Amino acid sequence: MLDQLLGRAELKARIADLEDEKEHLERQLDAEQERRADAASARQEAEKRVNRLEDRIAELEGTVDRLEGDDGGHLDFRRTERLRGERLTEVLDRLDSVETEREGALTAYVDADVPDRVRDALGERAALVSRAAPCLVCVDDAGLVSTALSVPAPPAPFAEWSAGFSFERSWLEPTGEFTLALVRSDLFAMGEYDGRERTAFHGFDSELKSQHSKGGFSQARFERLRNEQIDTHVDRCLEALDERETERLYVVGERTVLGEFSDVADATATVDATGDPEDALADAFHDFWTVKLRGL
Repeated sequence: MLDQLLGRAELKARIADLEDEKEHLERQLDAEQERRADAASARQEAEKRVNRLEDRIAELEGTVDRLEGDDGGHLDFRRTERLRGERLTEVLDRLDSVETEREGALTAYVDADVPDRVRDALGERAALVSRAAPCLVCVDDAGLVSTALSVPAPPAPFAEWSAGFSFERSWLEPTGEFTLALVRSDLFAMGEYDGRERTAFHGFDSELKSQHSKGGFSQARFERLRNEQIDTHVDRCLEALDERETERLYVVGERTVLGEFSDVADATATVDATGDPEDALADAFHDFWTVKLRGL
């Protein structure tokens, strides 16, 4: 009765309502923090899936490539094959052995736009080169050879006729001394090679915040800490690359970090190589030096 007279009963009821509302908001906050943590984890998984899907798309291109010609029909690659190891060397030996009359063999590296020389040599089938690009095109004037090859370590675009096909073996297969480095957000592996033989190895893992904290860390702070860890890891990778003994450098790995190495690498490529540093590097070497052949 006294509480009612003094107005305290109404205040106590209001306090109880506010406490209920506070508990409700706290539950909402906990749910939102958990949702953001799940979203961050999902984004990291999505990045990994992107890398895997890029490789899968490249594999499927050979089976789904159907290009519409000027007459409304469809053009197909005559054949597709993934070349590596001894099989790759054998095919390159054959191309290297071709001899023609003066200006009987056309070689072109096509990055994007198809050169006029390639269009003139292939006619309507030059549309297949657009689909295969970037690629190395080898065509002779008798139509005996007509092929496009993916190029792990590409040159600048060119197109030239000569008495044989003009290409460097180092564009397409491991030759001489070079370094191949695999870089992921949380892993680094570097091998020095003489041809296919690895002569040195260095690798390490780095700690990477992989799950959003639930103890008061905001999403923005989580992202900032994770990015700082990646930046530190990249700096450590660049320092390791400075210690290599070879001049040529190829860097492969996650698309999200490869851009940090474009200025120091002769070539970069995305690969889906997992596991510990040494095993992952072996897989990366295998993937990088695999050449896709397409018959035009």
